Amino acid sequence: MIDVLVVDDDFRLVNIHRGFVERTPGFRVVACARTGEETMAALVEHRPDLVLLDLYLPDVFGLDLLRRMRAEGHECDVMVISAAREAEAVRAAVRLGVVSYLLKPFSFDDFGERLEQYANRRAGLAAAAVRDQADVDRAFDRPTTGAIAMMPKGFSSETAKLVESALREAEGSLSAAECAERIGISRVSARRYLEQLAETGRAEVALKYSGRGRPERRYRWRRPDGPQI
Repeated sequence: MIDVLVVDDDFRLVNIHRGFVERTPGFRVVACARTGEETMAALVEHRPDLVLLDLYLPDVFGLDLLRRMRAEGHECDVMVISAAREAEAVRAAVRLGVVSYLLKPFSFDDFGERLEQYANRRAGLAAAAVRDQADVDRAFDRPTTGAIAMMPKGFSSETAKLVESALREAEGSLSAAECAERIGISRVSARRYLEQLAETGRAEVALKYSGRGRPERRYRWRRPDGPQI
């Protein structure tokens, strides 16, 4: 379970964001804060894994608060959730190592996708073994091939890499449900990414008929001169 601290000066948004987190499997809100001082106190008391940080707080600018957090030894991850669209704010957030930057307003689908990406990356880093440069690149979230460097709108490179790895490592073909179970995402998300791989020629797809129901779509990584499904 990933513990989350929600920070926003608007109590209505605090409640909305809290609700979004609690609708997302694998996450729970351990505290909420509306000022920088409340945030620092909550960090000491609850030791969250992830902070959802608004930048416009009444007593401090969010990125200055993040610098203070790091100076005082708080190593939790931070996702900025703000209406701040200034390029310098975005660049500063990147320099300070935020894991994501989500502009207000946003939908639950947008929010859930960011949390899913974060959870996948976190799980991957926890289990990572560094054997070569490709493993190092994955730890830094850098695509190792051109296959996933450019993703369609609404797709994430992190999830694409997980789906591709599952398909590459499968001994046979995979259904969307099987792929989803292996990497911990929804079946609908797995289906979207598998179909994208098939459309770009990196995966093969075939229908498996059984009984009177709809045929099952099964996917296999396309290998040069490899066997067909």
